Amino acid sequence: MTHLISAADLAHEIEDVVVLDVRWALTTANTPAGRKDYEAGHVPGAFFVDLDTELAAPAGEGGRHPLPYPEVVQAVLRRAGITEHSRVVAYDGKDSYAAARAWWVLRWLGVSDVRVLDGGWAAWTAAGLPVSTEEPADRHGDVVVRPGQLPTLDASSAATLAREGLLLDARALERYAGETEPIDPVAGHIPGAVNSPTTEWVTTEGTFRRDLAEHWAHVTDGADLSDRPVGVYCGSGVTATHEMLALAELGVDTVLYPGSWSEWIRDPSRPVATGRLPG
Repeated sequence: MTHLISAADLAHEIEDVVVLDVRWALTTANTPAGRKDYEAGHVPGAFFVDLDTELAAPAGEGGRHPLPYPEVVQAVLRRAGITEHSRVVAYDGKDSYAAARAWWVLRWLGVSDVRVLDGGWAAWTAAGLPVSTEEPADRHGDVVVRPGQLPTLDASSAATLAREGLLLDARALERYAGETEPIDPVAGHIPGAVNSPTTEWVTTEGTFRRDLAEHWAHVTDGADLSDRPVGVYCGSGVTATHEMLALAELGVDTVLYPGSWSEWIRDPSRPVATGRLPG
């Protein structure tokens, strides 16, 4: 089973799926630009979903992008006409980082049939497919969300997994190593975590690599992980889901630490490792 769909296949199935536009970006004024991009043109029939306010709760003790309030997401999904049996496709601008967050959140809430448009909006337009500026009317879906359908890690279980299993840090190597930190107030990583930048799982076109298995073998140094749990974190629980999507394509089960680094560092008693090795 693949969790991805090509632009051509989405165009073929467009009448049978619910499409969510999850483009996510910041303008120079530090205001969301995803909505502006959506209004300028989107996949016909797509509903816009804001990652910061609808796929995450407000920043705080749980990090920069805590798990969303279920009732907020339910309202969004009902607006898009989603029911218990809906097939859903999410896309973002190109690399599928935000779309992967939607893929994970919806499945965590019990929406089982969710796929991601591989290559996002860039792939759709590159294929010369139709573009719309019309926002669809409320479709009055009746889905009932059930949070907790996917397991998660908290800080304690993430620390344990780093020692006893495999905990992947999906951020850039420089942030993992503590050499730079442009977003969070503390640099470094969870001791024992292995760096695996999510940017290395996609091509320059924004589509997932076709040699995912080979790349996974490189990340793990060829180790047999069949009996070891795998967890993933990043800065705030967004790009980690992208890596989880890549691994899901390989049949590798993973668990998200939603609070990620931005939650970990809120407690100064938690250890911080630096350097380019797990530590």
